[in-house]
Amino acid sequence: MKAMHLATAALAVALAPVLALAAGPNDAQIAAIVVTANQVDIDAGDYAQAHASADDVKAFARQMVTDHTAVNKSATDLAGRLHLTPEDNPTAQSLKKGGDDNVAHLKTLSGPAFDRAYVDHEVAYHEAVLKALDDTLIPNASNADLKALMVKVRPAFVAHLEHAKMLQARLGK
Repeated sequence: MKAMHLATAALAVALAPVLALAAGPNDAQIAAIVVTANQVDIDAGDYAQAHASADDVKAFARQMVTDHTAVNKSATDLAGRLHLTPEDNPTAQSLKKGGDDNVAHLKTLSGPAFDRAYVDHEVAYHEAVLKALDDTLIPNASNADLKALMVKVRPAFVAHLEHAKMLQARLGK
């Protein structure tokens, strides 16, 4: 449970810059945030596939890599069609650092403790990303295609959250 609170606090810090932008992020910043957020989950999933002890946690990690890789491909393809260069920003940087910190923490764990920490982080991460999508990213996207992509992939993030919560309940606290 303590690890869950730490993960939630770390994610709140990571996403704080996006919520603090007075005018909201522009489309280039949103593109960078979307790509970075997906890459963070890909990196954690890659590591978890190789190090989780439970088969269902490994399968979930594999699904995270597959799904988030597909979203990143869609986002980068769209950015190319729109001639939109993702613009690095404090939120993207914070997400990257949070993702690196998460993988570093996971590297200190093994067995059921690893599985619980990975899944707990996935629950907190997907909750935070959904909040950012709903409160900031989708409302601030000015390009209709960029907004449509985020709206289109949102249900997958909800499904990931529900799947992670189911695993979390099975693994116990």
